[in-house]
Amino acid sequence: MDKPATLATILQQAIQASRIDVDLNTHRIWQQWKDVVGPAIAENARPEAIKGKLLLVNVSSAPWMQQLQFLKPELIEKLNESLGKEVVGDIRFKIGPVDRDT
Repeated sequence: MDKPATLATILQQAIQASRIDVDLNTHRIWQQWKDVVGPAIAENARPEAIKGKLLLVNVSSAPWMQQLQFLKPELIEKLNESLGKEVVGDIRFKIGPVDRDT
């Protein structure tokens, strides 16, 4: 090795070598969430996890969960557009903790 490698490079090589199909760029969903969905939704909904192409989102209340169901296709489109590829195929909303400080 001529020069030190970044941790991201080492992790990507290790994942490729182990043949695990993981997209390390999915973390950008959390970074871009507020910009993509807007401040009102971001105050009442937060991504919790992603499993394959299924994004799990915690929502503050039942009315917000119902509203987000109507907006689901638009949210999926906007998220994928901001990520530059199809990362999210579906979103499942559930009432859960929404940490408004992050």
